[in-house]
Amino acid sequence: MQPLGHRLLSDETAPGLPGTGRRRGHRHPLPGRRVGSADRKKEKRQSIIRPLLKQTTEIAPGGVSLVVPQPNINATVAQNILLSVEYSCRGVATIEWKHVSSWGTTKIVEWKSGNYVNISTVYKDRVTTFENGSIQLLNVGMRDAGYYFITVTEEYGTNTYGTIIVNVYEIIYEDLHFVAVLFAFLAAVSAILICFMWLCNKSLHLFQKKTAHKLTGISLQMQSRYRFFKPEF
Repeated sequence: MQPLGHRLLSDETAPGLPGTGRRRGHRHPLPGRRVGSADRKKEKRQSIIRPLLKQTTEIAPGGVSLVVPQPNINATVAQNILLSVEYSCRGVATIEWKHVSSWGTTKIVEWKSGNYVNISTVYKDRVTTFENGSIQLLNVGMRDAGYYFITVTEEYGTNTYGTIIVNVYEIIYEDLHFVAVLFAFLAAVSAILICFMWLCNKSLHLFQKKTAHKLTGISLQMQSRYRFFKPEF
């Protein structure tokens, strides 16, 4: 009688034998084959997670984009300026504007689309917000020059940034007004002096004419008297 182990091995490798019920090529599972069960479990888990991942990818936003058409703005004192931007996103966005200059960093305004608007006390009654993310600053001064940073944050956590540089130039209206008034005053004084000189010249001419006429009359009078009293020899 052959040993059991040898018999089983012979039964595996032998062609179909009567009573064995086995086919050629069929083998008993070996201990190393148990890895296949773990692979099957892994594939099963992946088959369950894969639709969820696909669903999450479809729900997740496509991000947020921001366009700054005019990154440099030149303005003069007391002028109103528009910090123009245009953002787009799939979710609800939060917009925040900050001003950075040599005087420090100041938060201007923060608002959520269709919800709240928080304007800093420093910029109270000076800022107007728009749905596309733009803001308008009223009556700018020299301290308003600097960098303006906008941050657009989507409700899913995606955010983007933009920068606008603002240059503010001061026009000294008082000096211009003084120069204009001084010029007008000098022109008026010059006109008055010209008129006065013309009147003086005219008066002097009339006086000279009148004096010459008197002298002529006196001369004729003296000549007539001289003729009347002239002795005859």
